[in-house]
Amino acid sequence: MVKTVIGVFDSKEQAEKAVSQMRNSGFDTNEISIVAKGAKGEAGRGGNGDDDDDGDGNLGMDTVADGTTTGGVLGGLAGLALGAGALAVPGLGPIIAAGPIAGLISGAATGGVAGGLIDWGIPEERGRYYEGEVKKGRILAVVRAHEQKVGNAAKIMRQNGAKDVETH
Repeated sequence: MVKTVIGVFDSKEQAEKAVSQMRNSGFDTNEISIVAKGAKGEAGRGGNGDDDDDGDGNLGMDTVADGTTTGGVLGGLAGLALGAGALAVPGLGPIIAAGPIAGLISGAATGGVAGGLIDWGIPEERGRYYEGEVKKGRILAVVRAHEQKVGNAAKIMRQNGAKDVETH
C-alpha cells in the first residue's frame, strides 16, 4: 500500500540534504516532491524575482519549459527538478513545485497546495496547514512511497530538521 510522508523545512539546505539522503537510500525521483514559495513575478515563466538566495527567482530550478536543471538550490537534486515548475496558486502566489506533486497542484489550481495534498490522502485541515507553511516561506517535502519505505523517509526528514512530519 502506498502512503504519504510530509514534513516542513525551515531552510532550503535542510530540504536539499534530506532529499539527497533519501535518494541515496533508494528513493526514486518519482517518489519525492518539493514545494516552496517562489519569488514575485516568476509564476509560469521562471521569472527574475529577488526573494531567493540565488538571485534568479526560481530557487535554482529552471521551469518545465526550459527542460533543463541548474546545479543550485533543490535543482541540484538530479532528476527531481526535471518536473519542476513555477505555478501561480490563487491566494498563495507563485510557488515552485518539483516532483510528482507539481502535476497535482497545477491540475488543482483552485485547490492549491492543500488540494494536491488531499489527492494524496492528507486531510484537508492538515493540507491547509502545510499550504500555510509554504506561504510563510518554508519548504515542504512530500514522499509518496510503499508503506515499507515511508518510515525511513520520515526518519531522514526528522534527522535533517523537518518539523511537523506526518504519515498518511
